[in-house]
Amino acid sequence: MGRLFGTDGVRGIANKELTPELAFNLGKAGAYVLKTKNERPIVVIGKDTRISGDMLENALTAGILAVGGNVIKAGVIPTPAVAYLAKYYDADAGIVISASHNTFEYNGIKFFNGEGYKLDDMLEEKIEDIIISNVDVNSHITGDLIGKCLEASENASDLYVKHLLKTVDYRLDGKKIALDCANGASYEIAEKVYRALGAETVVMGNKPNGVNINDGCGSTHPEKLGELVKSTGADIGLAFDGDADRLIVVDEKGCVIDGDRVIAICARMLKEQGRLAKNRVTATVMSNIGFHKAMEESGIEVDVTGVGDRYVLERMLETGCVIGGEQSGHIIFREHTTTGDGVLSSLQFMGAIKDSDKKPSELAAEIEIFPQVLVNARINNDYKKTYMKDEEVAHAIEEIEQQLAGNGRVLIRPSGTEPLVRVMLEGNDKQQIDDLAHELAELIEEKFR
Repeated sequence: MGRLFGTDGVRGIANKELTPELAFNLGKAGAYVLKTKNERPIVVIGKDTRISGDMLENALTAGILAVGGNVIKAGVIPTPAVAYLAKYYDADAGIVISASHNTFEYNGIKFFNGEGYKLDDMLEEKIEDIIISNVDVNSHITGDLIGKCLEASENASDLYVKHLLKTVDYRLDGKKIALDCANGASYEIAEKVYRALGAETVVMGNKPNGVNINDGCGSTHPEKLGELVKSTGADIGLAFDGDADRLIVVDEKGCVIDGDRVIAICARMLKEQGRLAKNRVTATVMSNIGFHKAMEESGIEVDVTGVGDRYVLERMLETGCVIGGEQSGHIIFREHTTTGDGVLSSLQFMGAIKDSDKKPSELAAEIEIFPQVLVNARINNDYKKTYMKDEEVAHAIEEIEQQLAGNGRVLIRPSGTEPLVRVMLEGNDKQQIDDLAHELAELIEEKFR
């Protein structure tokens, strides 16, 4: 068995790679490793709308109960809600059953600790070692030592809606807001939040049937939301992914505002309000050069991390930064949450619009996003750690950087799962960077295939 945990939990095709047996073992090992407050750990479990969610939820639950843990089933609820509820209920852990933006046949299992943070690598490795080494942590307890499912004191969905509403102090009366819930975990919560704020809502992706999650909708397919915004005359469109930890915005003209622009707009708002701690924002190496230029013009420093919202959060915690995220729409507002939260991010963005008294398209236009080109170079895995030391490749990169002359950049990084090197170029001239990216990718392929 290979490594179980990827960059965002354990994922695979449900009932083939991510089986009930594996879920059962993850429940046992996870509860065993994460129990911190007492010998009878409490674990909150939430899921998205995939057909395999019930199967995996029950298998996980059985594993936790078998080692004497108790379970609170939160039902269908966004990933960030589980992080919030783990802390709210003073639980030892939270577990999310979701494969985020992937299609329905995939599913995943992701752990949070009792403080609502994703597990660090060391704890994931402990859980993994128990399973791979086939260590039986069950001890085959009997009688009243076996765990049970607990009734939550309040409805989990309602609790989370109340939490979200407490993060803002404005009303949206007279605004028409289009929502795309990806037929996923936000299919009820997002509309409840915006209706509570007085907005008129038009909603798509809110009829989950177990197999239509992320199916041509949600944050990875915002084009249909753009059409809905234009056809209904909505003031804005807000798209979430299957587990509602991402946000992509569509302006009143139906044009997409990606995560880079959303972060930049919200960072400016926080600075104007005196809430931008240490005058900095955190982004990944994939953030657009236009984002960096916009932040520089606003006098805001950018901390850069590797790709993945867990690495963004780690840097934020190190520096005290209060906002950070990714181009894909994973955005963390650390004043309010411990992880990416699509609905909460949308509320912060709506606050920025209200404060500016501008339309979304006007705010977005203030940030120039440079064209990006991504080309994959297929190479032998043996060279994935050494190709950058090659003199010819290094010289080619240097020449490209000179051609772009400060108005573009080259980013090359190996794939974590495939025998590929990803060549990404940014610049003012789309045709120029497309040609340069393909030339560089071809050079790398020829030398290291």
